[in-house]
Amino acid sequence: MISVAMAQCAVWLIGISLVCPRLGAQALLTAPGGQVHVIGSDLAVLEAQEVRKEVACTVTPEKPALGFDLRFHAGFNVSIPLKELAGDGNSLVILFRVTPVDHPGEPSYFIERYTVPKIAEDAGGEASLDGTIDLGEGKYHVDWMMRDRTESVCSFYWDMEAALPSKDRDIKLISPAGRVEAAHLEQFDDEAPVARMLTPAPITVKVLVNFAPQNFSSAALRPQDTAALVSILRQISREPQFGRFSVVAFNIQEQRVLYRQESAEKIDFPALGEALQSIKLGTVDTKRLQQKHGDTEFLTDLIQKEIGAEDHPDALVFAGPKVMLDASVPEDSLKPLTGIDYPVFYMNYALNPQAVPWRDSISRAVKVFRGTEYTISKPRDLWFSISEMVSRIVKLKVGRSSVLPAR
Repeated sequence: MISVAMAQCAVWLIGISLVCPRLGAQALLTAPGGQVHVIGSDLAVLEAQEVRKEVACTVTPEKPALGFDLRFHAGFNVSIPLKELAGDGNSLVILFRVTPVDHPGEPSYFIERYTVPKIAEDAGGEASLDGTIDLGEGKYHVDWMMRDRTESVCSFYWDMEAALPSKDRDIKLISPAGRVEAAHLEQFDDEAPVARMLTPAPITVKVLVNFAPQNFSSAALRPQDTAALVSILRQISREPQFGRFSVVAFNIQEQRVLYRQESAEKIDFPALGEALQSIKLGTVDTKRLQQKHGDTEFLTDLIQKEIGAEDHPDALVFAGPKVMLDASVPEDSLKPLTGIDYPVFYMNYALNPQAVPWRDSISRAVKVFRGTEYTISKPRDLWFSISEMVSRIVKLKVGRSSVLPAR
């Protein structure tokens, strides 16, 4: 995927030199005074609203869709026959603007330039480019164009709407209505400061996340595998009533803890992202092969250690995809810990819950503690499960405080 750079009415759209699109290069230049300067001929194309095919390209808009990060994502795919680009080299410029219908005087401009390598005259097939942007709720109009070095143009125009269904109106989106932004591609950027509720005893939460692919047997952890798990962490970290966080990131296939953060005022996402780079699912440790149920033993030890630890959180949350182990965690090993006085939750990330409808190994372990399980298969599931979980944690915290003896 190639994400284009954004100019929020503050970009000079000239003088940008980008390399082959496969490198995903992008540029953002800010001009003094906040004025956007567009080459006259390009502006004329955008204003004309006339579809042109001087360069034979096909543009397929992607409708806005809500992601687990609670932002609407929209974009386009453009395909170009390679014969259109044949020769010793070419260059392409993609320029488009997105205008909120309710704020026609506030368009956002995006641009990217590509240097096309030498292509044989008889080349077959197509080149494909993608662009992605993030949106708040609202209706938008898109003016899109691409030109090559001979000034031949392909242009396209469309309307789109980012809207929540009526049943999801309570969801609080990250981007405000009418906002147009460059795509947030870096999952592990630091989180913005959160205005916490000032209380004498802040609510503390411990989160245990199994960073693993949806397919337990997969040999790679892809960005789409981590997107929802990171979003779960971010939603927890943004809760104003939570004051301190402990995080344990682990991977059952590798039978190891990847990252640990003890009670802190915020979750260190950059450090977490760096730690996850050490995952090598395709590599098998010979020591693990000698253990018949090493993965079950790892999970058992992890639960015993974290629930039996001296720290006393107000809630413990498991998160991750289903874990189907050959042997379940022995209930007898967990029963001595069932006297804890805080709730246990399991946020089970399952894109297709019908494919594996039965309980997994973590779910069975959580059941021993009379925990609550949520299935996260859509963004709305994440929002409503977090909301309910926070409500229960706060209610239990207040209830425990009210029965404490006076000093």
